[in-house]
Amino acid sequence: MGTRLFDEKFGAERHRELPRGPGVYLFRDAEGRVLYAGKAKDLRRRLACYRNASRRRAHRKMRALVREAAALEVRSLENEMQALLTENELIRTLRPPFNVDGAFAFLYPALGVGGDDDGRVLLAFTSTPGEWSRLGVRWHGCFRSRVRARAAFDALVALFGRLGHREPMSRLPDVPLRRGARLEAFRRLPSELAGAANAFLAGESKDLLTLLFERLLESASARRDAVEVEEQLRTLAGFARKDVAALRRAMQKAGRSGWVPGEERDALFIAARLG
Repeated sequence: MGTRLFDEKFGAERHRELPRGPGVYLFRDAEGRVLYAGKAKDLRRRLACYRNASRRRAHRKMRALVREAAALEVRSLENEMQALLTENELIRTLRPPFNVDGAFAFLYPALGVGGDDDGRVLLAFTSTPGEWSRLGVRWHGCFRSRVRARAAFDALVALFGRLGHREPMSRLPDVPLRRGARLEAFRRLPSELAGAANAFLAGESKDLLTLLFERLLESASARRDAVEVEEQLRTLAGFARKDVAALRRAMQKAGRSGWVPGEERDALFIAARLG
């Protein structure tokens, strides 16, 4: 059934005419809108998977694409890196409905740590750091996993809140708070924690975890809630291992420093992966 439908829609000889090199392919609907953008090292081999898709669950998306599509566009490119970068750009700009990964890079969050003129430590979480430039925090990211980044931010807020005094919202700096963004401020926080947090989120050092552990041992409430505190420290350690370290490696390979805007992050990783 899959082969017959593919041949009826795109031509019985189409698969034989496909190039054997790298490139991107686009499935379009009857109005010409892109339903899906994909990449391949070997276009003929990759699209043969769509042509021969079976009724297996793993092939469900392929069968659905062939059913919905009215046209297939193929673009040959010089190498795999160009194919990956072109796919990334197509997904980011067109947001095809059958693509998920990378389609909403503008939502990738950054985390910021800094201080203000009142001697407070600020923690920030937002997808639009440019809107908060006047805070004077050091930004880190952007991070692709919004879930893990938010969990790490929440863990930092909870642990800092045990060691300092968390400010009420009415006393926070006046910045635009888009949906999902967070800003927190702390008074009387041990002075070394802000610098350690910046080094931690930049992948430069994990001293923050040791400092937090040592300080929390002195807190009766932290000792009482040891299970919760340990889980928060594990959350931070996992974020460092899965997200911070990966971004630092990609940045180093690209010779970059600072933070990476969401729309550039995936391309950075592609370039780093392929050298």
